[in-house]
Amino acid sequence: MASNSVRVAAAQMTSINDLAANFATCSRLVKEAVAAEAKLVCFPESFSFIATKNGESVKLTEPLDGPIMQRYCSLARESGIWLSLGGFQEKGSDDAHLRNTHVIIDDSGNIRSSYSKIHLFDVDVPGGRVYKESSFTEPGKDIVAVDSPVGRLGLSVCYDLRFPELYQQLRFQHEAQILLVPSAFTTITGQAHWEILLRARAIETQCYVIAAAQAGKHNENRESYGDTLIIDPWGTVVGRLPDRISTGITVADIDFSLIDSVRAKIPIAKQRKPIEFWKSSSL
Repeated sequence: MASNSVRVAAAQMTSINDLAANFATCSRLVKEAVAAEAKLVCFPESFSFIATKNGESVKLTEPLDGPIMQRYCSLARESGIWLSLGGFQEKGSDDAHLRNTHVIIDDSGNIRSSYSKIHLFDVDVPGGRVYKESSFTEPGKDIVAVDSPVGRLGLSVCYDLRFPELYQQLRFQHEAQILLVPSAFTTITGQAHWEILLRARAIETQCYVIAAAQAGKHNENRESYGDTLIIDPWGTVVGRLPDRISTGITVADIDFSLIDSVRAKIPIAKQRKPIEFWKSSSL
């Protein structure tokens, strides 16, 4: 690694409705990330549990200080690595709803930050099935960025990817250097849009993008696209698993000088118009 860079890892897995099995997979991937000298390993949405039938996820929700998340805190502490845990089933404000929460844990096992998914997946997938995440999930309201040893992280979850305003806020108002997009994309939408949307977010914000993905068949009713990616601020894919649906990690070095160089040569932060400009512009 160059002196002005730091290594990150992005994990790909096929979570099931078994907390212990998923934790065992995460533990193995954390060991691989540590062996690769990564300072942060990113896991996909629903890393700890993917339900087989309706209502399963809501039944096992816990607060962030509950035993499930505390086990992952212990894993981070014992392994000496930061964890990005893509989408945890956090207990909601009532018994019928959860929060889809992205949790950042430091290498001492402390929760540094958490973000609840703002944009919920209420979609009729063309050629696929109908999803209504809002039927059991309450949306978040806060934009979240947090400092880490690998740079300033901007947090999001999966379907957020289709809403560039969030990432514009993370870059220009919250000074993010790395955008985290843990996901469980459907195979149909993933095939059509996954990589192009991720590369667009990287290019238009001049940030690294780390997109840890669920992959393959979770059960008879659910399958995820996979294709875990790490993308640099120029839009180049710098980390990718060779097999789109395998379990494993990809690693890449976050090059801070590249971030600075891209931003200096194409100074969009200075050139972009404030929201007031667009409000006052005549159509």
